[in-house]
Amino acid sequence: MPELPEVEVTRRGILPYIEGRKISAVQIIDGRLRWQVPNNLVRILPGQKVCSIERRGKYLLLKMDTGYLLLHLGMTGTLRVLPSTNPLKIHDRVTFEFGELSLRLHDPRKFGAVLWHPQSKGPIEQLSLLQRLGVEPFSPEFRGELGAEILYRLSRNRSVSTKQFLLAGQAVVGVGNIYCSESLFEAGIHPAKSAGKLTRPQCARLAAAVRLILKKAIDAGGSSLKDFVKSDGEPGHFMLQTKVYDRKDQACKVCKTLIKQIAQGQRSTYFCPQCQKR
Repeated sequence: MPELPEVEVTRRGILPYIEGRKISAVQIIDGRLRWQVPNNLVRILPGQKVCSIERRGKYLLLKMDTGYLLLHLGMTGTLRVLPSTNPLKIHDRVTFEFGELSLRLHDPRKFGAVLWHPQSKGPIEQLSLLQRLGVEPFSPEFRGELGAEILYRLSRNRSVSTKQFLLAGQAVVGVGNIYCSESLFEAGIHPAKSAGKLTRPQCARLAAAVRLILKKAIDAGGSSLKDFVKSDGEPGHFMLQTKVYDRKDQACKVCKTLIKQIAQGQRSTYFCPQCQKR
């Protein structure tokens, strides 16, 4: 599933091609995504300019003249900028035309989303989908001691594991399954440790680890497991850098202990039992 690094890589990839340009046409090939794609987009969007491309969590926010176009990649979605003359492929769901260029949402499993938030409904920050999200990991609110304080405060009296606490995204967004394992290893915290038992120093290490791991993932172009490719069609390469994820029974790169794998919430977690003592 595309997580924050993959969405940020996508944002940076499409930005030079469509920011500042006007949409010439919209084609809804199959609007049966997570939520039905609004049919009136084919009427509303042509002629409107993409003023900026922002990101909130895993949502891409395209600021248009009269509102925001929200895009979500779901579990298997990708956004690519292609020549408009390129033929459509199976699983292409929606296209946004910019003259000779086409921005195409390709989504085999149809868990992505294309939504419209008009200015008349107020600031985009008031949208319920976005209000539930935790703080952005690269925002000033999560830097230094502030990030540690957020994790410490929101983890109090929580009996869930630290891994599940991070995955929930209510404290800080973007720490998906791969990045949870890697961040916890970087911080030296056992993934099954109760979130409520995290100490302030551990929260400080974890906040720093989250920022570090997500930055490394973005710099590497994200993680490509099955479906994700960048906007230019190339895969991400973060999986070549992982220290624990998908390395079961391989030697830890720090202490040489064999990496273990456990299931948490029906997802695989990888950790080093020596570097991450419970």
